[in-house]
Amino acid sequence: MQLGVTMFVTDGSIGPAALAGEVEQRGFDSLYVPEHTHIPIGRRTPAPMGEPLPEQYGRTLDPFVSLTAAATSTTRLRIGTGVCLVAQRDPIVTAKEVASLDALSGGRFVFGIGFGWNVDEMEDHGVTYQSRREVVADKIAAMKALWAPDPVGFEGTYARVEPSWAWPKPVQQPHPPILIGGGAGPRLFSAIASFADGWIPIGGAGIREALPALHQAAETAGRDPHTIRIVVFGALPTPGKLDYFAGLGVTEVVASLPSAGPDDTRAKLDRYAELLPEMQAR
Repeated sequence: MQLGVTMFVTDGSIGPAALAGEVEQRGFDSLYVPEHTHIPIGRRTPAPMGEPLPEQYGRTLDPFVSLTAAATSTTRLRIGTGVCLVAQRDPIVTAKEVASLDALSGGRFVFGIGFGWNVDEMEDHGVTYQSRREVVADKIAAMKALWAPDPVGFEGTYARVEPSWAWPKPVQQPHPPILIGGGAGPRLFSAIASFADGWIPIGGAGIREALPALHQAAETAGRDPHTIRIVVFGALPTPGKLDYFAGLGVTEVVASLPSAGPDDTRAKLDRYAELLPEMQAR
């Protein structure tokens, strides 16, 4: 089991290149950054983590720009979106960004995606909350067509692409790992089994109870359940919790860093790094 970190990298926090260097220097396995294009002031959508919505949501940097800076300042660290809001993005442009970042990083990119929760934000992108899951599935299928080694096309309800010349191809073939964030449930698990490589549960509560349903969804789709990655985001990494997650077959635990400046970030990383010797001894 691996240990990584995630942070809302903003215009007021430590920069992504410096952050990635600090994370890699301490021996962590990964760095993930989230995405929000904007937060409408007249937001009608309640924040899923409770109100008030932290200011960092409206100040976060573009994830692909941040991760490019992170990739060029490191050599080993895996870098990922946690999560990319695919429904709000052009799939052809996003496929190019994913493939380019995977190529520039030497195959270190992890494509964490989500369906989205902010109705106001996605409506500004022309996406309805009710259709967002189908939109994501179509756009991922279009991206996979562009990543294929030989030209193929895709025709869906919400996305299409003709057979096309499109380079670079991702270093990780057939594509970087695709992980879907969200709460346990049949629709999420069906999506994971259908077109993704793993699940990002937030906080880690209820994973044990959810695993049979996730495994059943994989088997129904003709997949080996043990190939589904589980990457827990936002759990407080204590030795007891790490032991618990390891026993469940969790692939990786990703601890949250506050959106802060260099000094506070280094101090928090130092505290998390105290767990690394135990992780490496497993």
